[in-house]
Amino acid sequence: MTEARPAPVFLDACVLYPQLLRAIALGAARAGLYDPAWSARVLGEWRLAAARDGGLAAEAAVEAESAAMRAAFPHAEVAPDPAVEAAIDLPDRADAHVVAGAAAAGARLILTLNLRDFPGRRLAPLGIEARHPDGFFWELLSREPGRMAPVIRRAFGPLAATGPRAERNALKRAGLSRLGKAWESIA
Repeated sequence: MTEARPAPVFLDACVLYPQLLRAIALGAARAGLYDPAWSARVLGEWRLAAARDGGLAAEAAVEAESAAMRAAFPHAEVAPDPAVEAAIDLPDRADAHVVAGAAAAGARLILTLNLRDFPGRRLAPLGIEARHPDGFFWELLSREPGRMAPVIRRAFGPLAATGPRAERNALKRAGLSRLGKAWESIA
């Protein structure tokens, strides 16, 4: 009997751009807690944001990290159907590619910091929900502390040596205050 694969979760560019969010998101996927999905356009948005904020060196770093992600998760990148994208009605039409990417991946969940851009009433008919990473990661830590705690610990890198308070503050700055509070209590 084969083990069931975890559910796919479509990652918005805003989750990939901040290093700490990306490290936790991809670490949780490596731990088998979910299957990540993205599109070339999402990776392109991440690359453009990095280039805008950090120049050519940051853009090159994103290209290298994108290549590593593609190698680690060879089935994660999907190509959204343009017809599906055209039919999606969102407050910002430029976000329709994210929902179309989730549909192409068979994902029922979009992980994004921009919840207002993905209203539940517009996604519900598609069987898709937008979730903030704070609640998503908190649930993973609550459900699977033995698998998620090492992911969070590794995501901090050198910061981990400074202690749980500094880690909680870093999570809070990353928009993960609920996760930070839970982490401080177990770290």
